[in-house]
Amino acid sequence: MNNANRKIKLQSTITCPNCGHESTEAMPTDSCQYFWECPNCGEILKPKQGDCCVFCSYGNTPCPPVQKEESCC
Repeated sequence: MNNANRKIKLQSTITCPNCGHESTEAMPTDSCQYFWECPNCGEILKPKQGDCCVFCSYGNTPCPPVQKEESCC
Protein backbone atom coordinates (compact mmCIF):
# COMPACT_ATOMS: atom_id res chain seq x y z
CA MET A 1 0.00 0.00 0.00
CA ASN A 2 1.47 3.38 -0.88
CA ASN A 3 1.43 6.40 1.43
CA ALA A 4 -1.45 8.09 -0.43
CA ASN A 5 -3.76 5.18 0.44
CA ARG A 6 -2.65 4.80 4.05
CA LYS A 7 -5.07 6.05 6.72
CA ILE A 8 -3.23 8.43 9.04
CA LYS A 9 -4.05 8.00 12.73
CA LEU A 10 -4.63 11.26 14.58
CA GLN A 11 -4.65 9.92 18.14
CA SER A 12 -1.94 8.26 20.15
CA THR A 13 -1.86 6.84 23.67
CA ILE A 14 1.07 8.27 25.60
CA THR A 15 2.45 6.23 28.49
CA CYS A 16 4.25 8.19 31.20
CA PRO A 17 7.60 6.52 31.97
CA ASN A 18 7.51 7.98 35.49
CA CYS A 19 4.18 6.58 36.74
CA GLY A 20 2.85 4.38 33.92
CA HIS A 21 -0.30 6.47 33.41
CA GLU A 22 -1.77 6.18 29.90
CA SER A 23 -3.57 9.04 28.19
CA THR A 24 -5.03 9.10 24.67
CA GLU A 25 -4.28 12.43 23.03
CA ALA A 26 -5.07 14.10 19.71
CA MET A 27 -1.92 14.71 17.70
CA PRO A 28 -1.37 18.00 15.88
CA THR A 29 -1.11 17.55 12.12
CA ASP A 30 0.81 20.74 11.36
CA SER A 31 3.37 20.92 14.16
CA CYS A 32 5.31 18.80 16.63
CA GLN A 33 4.44 18.55 20.29
CA TYR A 34 7.69 18.89 22.21
CA PHE A 35 6.28 18.78 25.74
CA TRP A 36 3.50 16.86 27.47
CA GLU A 37 2.51 17.01 31.12
CA CYS A 38 1.29 13.77 32.66
CA PRO A 39 -2.16 14.42 34.15
CA ASN A 40 -1.46 11.86 36.88
CA CYS A 41 1.98 12.72 38.28
CA GLY A 42 2.78 16.07 36.64
CA GLU A 43 5.97 14.81 34.94
CA ILE A 44 6.88 16.97 31.94
CA LEU A 45 7.92 14.73 29.05
CA LYS A 46 10.04 15.85 26.14
CA PRO A 47 11.19 13.83 23.11
CA LYS A 48 13.98 11.32 23.51
CA GLN A 49 17.17 12.05 21.58
CA GLY A 50 16.56 11.34 17.89
CA ASP A 51 12.77 11.64 18.10
CA CYS A 52 10.85 14.65 16.83
CA CYS A 53 8.04 14.76 19.40
CA VAL A 54 6.57 13.16 22.53
CA PHE A 55 4.27 10.97 20.44
CA CYS A 56 7.23 9.37 18.66
CA SER A 57 8.99 8.82 22.01
CA TYR A 58 6.16 7.76 24.34
CA GLY A 59 3.07 7.14 22.19
CA ASN A 60 1.73 3.94 20.68
CA THR A 61 1.38 5.75 17.32
CA PRO A 62 4.00 8.08 15.81
CA CYS A 63 3.06 11.61 14.75
CA PRO A 64 1.26 12.16 11.40
CA PRO A 65 4.33 13.37 9.43
CA VAL A 66 6.31 10.29 10.49
CA GLN A 67 3.37 8.06 9.59
CA LYS A 68 3.42 9.66 6.12
CA GLU A 69 7.20 9.13 5.97
CA GLU A 70 7.66 12.87 5.56
CA SER A 71 10.05 15.27 7.19
CA CYS A 72 8.83 16.26 10.61
CA CYS A 73 9.34 19.65 12.22
